[in-house]
Amino acid sequence: MITISHEAHYVYVAVLNEFTVHDFREFEDSVLYELRFHGSANLLFDLSGMMGYTIDMALEEFRFARKHRRDFGRVAVVSNDQWVTWSAWINNILSEAEVEVFDEVDAARTWLELASFSTETE
Repeated sequence: MITISHEAHYVYVAVLNEFTVHDFREFEDSVLYELRFHGSANLLFDLSGMMGYTIDMALEEFRFARKHRRDFGRVAVVSNDQWVTWSAWINNILSEAEVEVFDEVDAARTWLELASFSTETE
């Protein structure tokens, strides 16, 4: 199950239980909407409630990351799972986005909001 909300400085995505290709396509549609109207996006992935993911979702994520490698500024990932951390590191190689992994959502939000604040004041 996935929930998505468009916040002031980022798109917030929370995954509960298994992350499926259907969930990923819902994420993809939402992010493409954001990109269409703003040109780029910051993302906050809360994967602390994710219990696993399907292989087809992982392949879709890889394809999407390669196609949109220049479309994201910062990507915050909330998880304490080593496999998720490893996946974030791999996506960092495939993308020009700045990717950070956090243990708590509040720290991830602060990191994204500070980036937006510093960009606005320049």
